[in-house]
Amino acid sequence: MALTNATSNTITIRLKLLFFEFFSDTVPLYFDSMNIAEWIEQVARQLDDASLFFGHGTDNARDEAAWLVLHAVGAPLDGSFSNWGKEVDSGAETEIERLTSARRKSRQPLAYLLGTAWFAGLEFSVNPDVLVPRSPIAELILDGYRPWVNPDRVNRMLDMCTGSGCIAIASALQLPRAHVDAVDVSAKALDVAAQNVKRHGLGERVTLLQSDLFRSIDSQKYDLIVANPPYVPLGSLAELPAEYRAEPGLGLVSGLDGLEAVLSILVDAPAFLGEDGILICEVGESNEALVAALPGVPFLWLEFEQGGSGVFVLNREQLQAAGSELTDIVGVRRNVI
Repeated sequence: MALTNATSNTITIRLKLLFFEFFSDTVPLYFDSMNIAEWIEQVARQLDDASLFFGHGTDNARDEAAWLVLHAVGAPLDGSFSNWGKEVDSGAETEIERLTSARRKSRQPLAYLLGTAWFAGLEFSVNPDVLVPRSPIAELILDGYRPWVNPDRVNRMLDMCTGSGCIAIASALQLPRAHVDAVDVSAKALDVAAQNVKRHGLGERVTLLQSDLFRSIDSQKYDLIVANPPYVPLGSLAELPAEYRAEPGLGLVSGLDGLEAVLSILVDAPAFLGEDGILICEVGESNEALVAALPGVPFLWLEFEQGGSGVFVLNREQLQAAGSELTDIVGVRRNVI
């Protein structure tokens, strides 16, 4: 999962909010009949006034207002919309008002209220059984995971902790030869992922598997393993904004220090990687704790042009070399627990 909001995964309308060239900041906010630009301004102010948190596809009230309004009027969310002066009919106005009120009162992520979210330029069905897609890994996907792999030579990929299936599905579309196994411990999450696999027509290339990390996976050799496990320390959950606490805790919390899942992945991954296999894993804000726990592991931390952090790369050889250190720390932690 990811707490940080990566710009690469936001609704792709930020740069298209050029309605200011059409619509002056001095225009009053309320009219008997308002156009789309005016509605966006009104909703943005209402969202701002409610002191909401923005981190589930947008990072500010205006972008979220644009997402909400364009959804309500049935406009495209791919960045192509430009008709900001179009008047909003009464039915859409009612829906805008309903969604705005629900967002303010419930403090649920807007994606849950709409039932959809965008990731790597694709639309996915979501509900409170899965985290809202927002990982900076989207930027890697759109680059075909270069330079870490040759996208034309990835035959098998594993997406660990798949949730809605967004990483598995987007990866399958960017890796033309890959068959992707998408794993999650939650049956409810896999139900959502199944909807998305069908939605994107990938039933023959994406296989959904229920497993607690690697525990129930048959012996396979993957060219690429991508993991986005839970990494929030248990004690931090209550301190998160309400929007995060609306998401399934199973996808957020990983033990007392947030490292339980990632350490297990690091121990088991070498057995499932091919000779030149690569592990890419997101641990978000737990990156410093992971480095402190494993000072001898040569984590390569990636930087992203569109924002986001806490994603590392390790190859099979590096993981094998770190095996004794990993085994020791996991053993100590289990004995303490």
